[in-house]
Formats: sequence, structure tokens, C-alpha cells
Amino acid sequence: MLPRQLPHRITPLAVSMVAVFVGQAICLQPVRAQRIERPNIVLIMADDMGSSDLGCYGGEIHTPNIDTLAAAGLRFTQFYNNSVCGPTRASLLTGLYCQQVGHSGERWNEPKDYTKCVLISEVLQSAGYHTAMVGKWQGRDLAVERGFDRFFGPMCQAKISYFNEVQNNPFYLNDKRWTFPDQGFYMTESFNDHAVQFVEEAAAQDKPFFLYLAYIAPHWPLHARQADIAPYRETYLQQGWDLCRQRRFQRQQQLGVVDDAWRLSPKPPGAPDWKSRQHKPWQAERMAVYAAQVSGIDRGVGRILAALKQAHVEKNTLVMFLSDNGAATDGGYAPSKSGFGFSPQRPNKNWRKDKHSIRPGSSPENMPGPGDTFAAYGLAWANVSNTPLRGAKLAAYEGGIRTPLVVRWPAVIPTGGRLSGDVGHVIDFMATCLEVAGVAYPQEFQGRHPLPLEGKSLAPVFRGEERIGHELLCWSAPRNQAIRQGDWKLVNARKNAAWELYNLRQDATETNNLAAQYPARVKAMSAQFQQWQKRVGAN
Repeated sequence: MLPRQLPHRITPLAVSMVAVFVGQAICLQPVRAQRIERPNIVLIMADDMGSSDLGCYGGEIHTPNIDTLAAAGLRFTQFYNNSVCGPTRASLLTGLYCQQVGHSGERWNEPKDYTKCVLISEVLQSAGYHTAMVGKWQGRDLAVERGFDRFFGPMCQAKISYFNEVQNNPFYLNDKRWTFPDQGFYMTESFNDHAVQFVEEAAAQDKPFFLYLAYIAPHWPLHARQADIAPYRETYLQQGWDLCRQRRFQRQQQLGVVDDAWRLSPKPPGAPDWKSRQHKPWQAERMAVYAAQVSGIDRGVGRILAALKQAHVEKNTLVMFLSDNGAATDGGYAPSKSGFGFSPQRPNKNWRKDKHSIRPGSSPENMPGPGDTFAAYGLAWANVSNTPLRGAKLAAYEGGIRTPLVVRWPAVIPTGGRLSGDVGHVIDFMATCLEVAGVAYPQEFQGRHPLPLEGKSLAPVFRGEERIGHELLCWSAPRNQAIRQGDWKLVNARKNAAWELYNLRQDATETNNLAAQYPARVKAMSAQFQQWQKRVGAN
């Protein structure tokens, strides 16, 4: 069962930064690779991390290990997700639009027909790969029942804690319930431990391996150790969100990850000026905890890279790093009236076992960070994380759907620091992984007849070649519908709202609506969206 859940030039960049990994598709039985032996594949995904949080994309958060990936590899500047956790995971693992495998685009788990898909893990496992997963599994079946030899993480069906066990979110090690330690547990560290263990085990085998590491950080609640929070307090207290966003934008321009001609998108309604805010230490603490959560991910990436090097497999290991959607504004599930993100934090009263108390939300008297709080960092800081883009998680504006993607594969990407403007999407990972592994996408798999792949391999981009990209990409997200064709993008606010038209090459921050100037283009692209909507079953 499935988890519940244009070609561009490649421009060189002389700057030290991050890497991700990807692969491609070709025969259920492994075939002899043309260049080298079949690579190992490590796919790492953060949860609710903004497009500018990484140092190699302009952020001030310390991410030296991911930045090292970029320095040795490749960064994508126009890569997309589905704007929501579960739908992104469904597309990533299947190579299909999430609606084709049962996700409306709004909710975690709406499976309709399992016979229509197969997962990357299942195909690679059948082709002789050792497969392992660590982290967020949004399924009702176990990951080891969907092609993973090894698994550690929660059956993520409810709210979470980074420090404690939570009702309705049991952790598993393979197919057995995992017992929480009496003390010292921190979720991101535990994920890091198991990911390294799985890499060491896999590297000792006489077969290639596939590791999928799906972090829950920096998804709310804001939970982090005090030692990790402390280095960031002064930074955010001194800068505030306005100056922090301006400085990120300047660094992005210097790095070349955004165009100098773009304007910084206006702050959304409800995001006040930093100077006007009271309780600045509390406001700064919220972002400091978030940054600490991202730092925990970076440490894990560093440990995995060290394990690959120690096992002498780093040269032929494809490593890819991305985020599942844009930054999230608040911690509740209900839609906000602004349409920008989530509603205020409203944790379920039973979100944690009775033996643990909880102080809902956060306030100047109730600082975020400890395990007995449940808070998010709010609209203004989310706007910083998505610099310079408009929108956030749940939206189909670029801030909701654009993700950093960092790729390193030393055997194939010999020159690091490159930037690629190739337009890609999480549906491309299946085709990529199968191509680099020399494995064909199956027409039939264990009695199932998967739909044809929607994704296109990214491997040509890794090799520095021209890639035949997507004719169009579409989204049906909780807040918006959208279609991108070439440099043009339509987006609306659903419910028969007027379409807005943007030229993303000139205006990726979506500040200049051109719909009135190009009515014929709006009409043609909206008709194409409706055709897509009908074909994939999108609402």
C-alpha cells in the first residue's frame, strides 16, 4: 500500500555549497551500467523547511555539511514539491501526481486504488538493492511491507513530540514496536543514529543500497535542546524578521540562486514590522528554536557523509537533499482565513500520553523549545524562511511549492558548485533513481499494473547534458490551483477565483499579475489545467 500520505542551461557557480542525489529509469532485472557500477542512492528530505533556510541558498542558519554537498555538487533553483507533507511523499515515492494515487492534495491519507502505483523502494528491492528507510512514514501499512528491508520511525498519523512518545504515533524498528528509552531521546538525533547504522550495514553488503531519510524537523512543534538554541538567540534578537529577510535576499543575489531583477515579495497581511513588536526575546526564541532544528538535520547529513567516506563508497553514491514543502506558519491543522498557511496552534488535548503534561502554544511566559510546549514560529518568520518568494505551506504560490534540491554524485558530477535552472518536480525521483540504477519501470508488479510515470529523469542534468523537461506542471493544493508552462504560471485561489498570470523568469516572486495583458494565454492555460485536473482526478 502506498504511504498515506524546460530545459535550462546549467550555469557554473564558484561558491562552496550543498548536494542532493537523484537517479533514472530502465528493466526490472538489473542491466549492465554503461559507465560504472550501479550507484548507491541516499535521498534525504526535510519537513516544512523553507526555500532559503540553507546556507547555500542564502540562509544564516549553520548548515556546513549540506553546504559541503553543494560545493561538491549541484543546486537546483527551480525544483518543486506538492506544498503538503503527505502528497509530496506520495509523488516522490511513486513518480505520479499525488491525486493519481489517492491524495486530494489537501489531506494526509486518502488512498483509493493501490493497484495503480509502485514505490521506488519496491522496484529497487526487486532489482537487487538493499533498501532502508528512516523517519516519517505516513502510511497505514508498515514500510517493510512496501519494499524497505529496514525501517525506523513513527507511523506518523498524529501530532508529534521530539522528546517524548505520543499517542497514535507509534515508533517501529522494522516490523516491531520500538520501546522508547527512559531518558535522553531526541527524535532527530535518533533518526541520525539509525540512518548511520543502516548505511554501515548496507555498505558491508555485496549489493548497492537505497536509503530514504525523511526527517520530521523542522516541522512544528518547536522542540530543541538548549545547547543548540543558544547560538542563534542573539542573531534573531538583533536582526528581527525584517532585517533577516533583507539580508537573506542580498545573499541569494550574491550566490546567484535568485535573479537580480526580481523584487522581494511584499510581506503578507498579518506580518507586522519587527520594530512594532513587543516581547522581542520570545519572538526571537521562536526562530532560534527553528534554526536549532535545522542544525540537527545538518549534523545528521554530516554523519551520513562521514559513514559513506569511512565505507569507501562516497564516490559512487548519489546523495540528494530537499524539503517537502515551503515553511509552515502555525501549528494547527485548520485552514487560516488569510489562506497563507495554518491556523493558530491548537494541539489535541490527547496529543501526548497522560504521563506527560503540556503547555499549549507559546507566549512570552511560555518559551518554546522544551518538550512540554507545542508551538510554531508564526507567519513573519515563515515569510523569512521562504525568502524572497510569496506564500507558504499549503499554497501554490512559489513559497509553498518551491524547494531547494542539492545533489552530489562524485562519479558523475566532477565539478562542484554548479547551479541548474532546470525545472523539476518530486515526481521525477522515481524516473531518476531507476535510470541511474539501470532498472526499468514495471508495467506489472506483483499483480499490480502501475500507471505510466509522470516524472522525467534528472540524470541528464547531473551529467551536464540537455534534458527534455516537462511540457507543463500542475498543482491542486489546499489554498490554490496552479499550472506552469515554460516560464509562465497561472495561479488562483480556488472556488472560481480569477486566474493570476506571472512570468517566472522575470518575476518568480509573483508580484506583477499579467493576466489582464495576456487574456488569450490565461484562457489557453486554464483549459490545459482543467484537462489535467480531469485526467489525474484532482479536485
